[in-house]
Amino acid sequence: MKLIVTGATGLVAQEVLRQGLRNPAIQKIVAVARKPVTIPALEGGVDASKLRSVVVPDYDNYPPGVKEEFSGADACIWTVAITPTKSKDYPFAEVQRICQTSTLVGINAMREAGLGSPFRFIYMSGIAAERDQSKTPPMLPEYSLMRAIEWITDIKILQGETENRVLAFASEHKVAEGFEACVVKPGLITHDAASVARAEDLQRTMGIPNITVEEVAAAMLHQVIHGFEKEPLVNEDLVRIGRKALEDGL
Repeated sequence: MKLIVTGATGLVAQEVLRQGLRNPAIQKIVAVARKPVTIPALEGGVDASKLRSVVVPDYDNYPPGVKEEFSGADACIWTVAITPTKSKDYPFAEVQRICQTSTLVGINAMREAGLGSPFRFIYMSGIAAERDQSKTPPMLPEYSLMRAIEWITDIKILQGETENRVLAFASEHKVAEGFEACVVKPGLITHDAASVARAEDLQRTMGIPNITVEEVAAAMLHQVIHGFEKEPLVNEDLVRIGRKALEDGL
C-alpha cells in the first residue's frame, strides 16, 4: 500500500507515521507538510526507507511535482485542520480556508494525479462537527457548522459542509474509480499527563469522550488497510478498532 498522510508534522499524523512505517502492509508513505518531515522525529524502530517527505508551502496549491508523488496512492489520511480551541485565534475566513477549502483542493489534486482502486480517503474531523444545520452544537457552533452546512448565495459559498462534500466527492467517483471516503470523529485526543487530566475533567463535567493518540492512529491505519467498517467512525468505534489493532500488533 502507498499511503498519503497530510499535515504530517502534527501530533496525530506523527503517530500515524510511526505506526505506518512499522506496518508491513504499507510499502510507502508520502508525508505532506509545510516543512520537511525528518527521520529523527520518527524514532522507535521504524523503517525510514518507506518515508517520502513532500513539502507544500500552501495546502491550496499542488504543483505537478507534488501530484507525481501522489500518483498510484491507495489511501490518504487527511489531518490538516485548525482545532476548535485554536480556531478562536483566527478570523473565521481563515479557519474555513484551512479546514474546508484546503481539504477539497487536496482531494481533487490526488484524484487528478491518478490513484489506485480502491482509494480510501479518511477525513479527520471531530466530535463537535455537525452535519445537520437544524441542530445547534453546544460549543463553538460556527466552527462546528462549517464542517456540516453549505450556504450558497449569488456571490459565493459562504460556508462549506466539508464532511458532506468529501463524502459527495467520493460517491461521485466511487463506481468508475473506486474512490471511498470515511469521516472519523474522535473526542479529545490524549498524549501526555496534562492532556489525560484535562480529558478526565471534560469527561466528568461535560461527557466528552477521549481517545489516546496511539488508538486513533491505529484505528485509521487499520481502516485504510482493511476497508471502512462504517461511516462515520465516532470515538467509541475508534477506541475499539484502535485498541484491537494495537493488541494484534498491526
